[in-house]
Amino acid sequence: MAKPNPYEDAKKLISEATGKIKLEPWIRESLLATHRELQVTFPIEMDNGAIKNFTGFRIQHNHMMGHFKGGIRYHWDVNLDEMRALAAWMTIKCSVVNIPFGGAKGGVICNPKDMSEKELESMTKAFVRRILPIIGPDIDIPAPDVYTNAKVMGWILDEYSRCMGKKELAAVTGKPIKMGGSEGREEATAKGGLFVLKEMIKERYIKGLDSLKDKKIVVQGFGNVGMPFAKFAYEEGAKLIAVSDSKGAIINKDGLDIPKVIKHKEKNGCVSDCSNAANTTNEGILEMDCDILVPAALENVITMENVNKIKAKVILELANGPVSISADGVLNKKGIIIMPDVLANAGGVAVSYFEWKQNLASEYWSKEEVNKRLEKIMKENTALVIKTAKKHKASLRLAAYILAISRIAKKAKKELDENHYTCLVKYL
Repeated sequence: MAKPNPYEDAKKLISEATGKIKLEPWIRESLLATHRELQVTFPIEMDNGAIKNFTGFRIQHNHMMGHFKGGIRYHWDVNLDEMRALAAWMTIKCSVVNIPFGGAKGGVICNPKDMSEKELESMTKAFVRRILPIIGPDIDIPAPDVYTNAKVMGWILDEYSRCMGKKELAAVTGKPIKMGGSEGREEATAKGGLFVLKEMIKERYIKGLDSLKDKKIVVQGFGNVGMPFAKFAYEEGAKLIAVSDSKGAIINKDGLDIPKVIKHKEKNGCVSDCSNAANTTNEGILEMDCDILVPAALENVITMENVNKIKAKVILELANGPVSISADGVLNKKGIIIMPDVLANAGGVAVSYFEWKQNLASEYWSKEEVNKRLEKIMKENTALVIKTAKKHKASLRLAAYILAISRIAKKAKKELDENHYTCLVKYL
């Protein structure tokens, strides 16, 4: 069976959502295309003296809501359609939580696990030099994504500032705190997902789910997002019965000791062989009987090939696009509630927005202040997605798209009416 194309999936959802609301054709057409696509190739001297060429991308999808915003990932499967899909999802994601950013995404085809820190830094800085003309604090602000982190964002900031001849803290988010990063940024995606889940419970949207206490949860992807989410859920009294990373998975049907699993992963680099747990497979834990399944790794882990084996009652998408559109339809018919990625994992971009604002104003917010603002944004917009779903008799995913596109259209028409439309003049 052919692997689902994530960009085609994104466009199908946009088309379906635009069909539910009155929308000018030019706005719909803008959302079904990308504003700009940049593919670059650059050479790097490796540690052994060999010269290797790398290919990277920066895709800018739409900026009707504001400046482009999106992560940069380092992965061997990075490709153009994946970048297009991720950029489109970012456009929707920013609008769902009502922050003034549009969608972008970037990536480099590489295997960061096989590269030294020196090689990664050289590759990062070379990539920045290639995409320099289309990024910046008032154009396009990169952030971390798969296999990138605060250290990589620090390298991006250093190289961007060097090239511009001045320090530009707001040019990138997800930086180390000592370089202008925001408190709470590293755990923001996980915490935002928890706020979404708790608001769903408060709104009594999910039958049979009245709290997290003793609920069986499976987390596929025990990394920058999945690990802190598992920790937060464990602290709420949930029973984490399985977790996985790229090297394997572990299971304990009586519940894993998550603090112990975290220590094991930090020491050994993987979750496999953790005490009081049995080793299993990434694919296997997706099919476990559980209350909440949390895909927190890569896209397309639930497709038509395994959808009929999914037994979870609820899916919380902390990864981008973990469920293909075809599989999404099957799960909806089975009555499985899916909290969509464009809402569930939007905590990261929300706190990136906070970081950008702090940098521009030379301010510093405490972790408590950041989390308070994040909770407000995530809970308010989760309630609006639920309200939209009920109004249109739609799934949560389609409702999130309808809400987001309605906001984008309103902003676009307002700026056009006021004759200072940024989509036409600011990013040529």
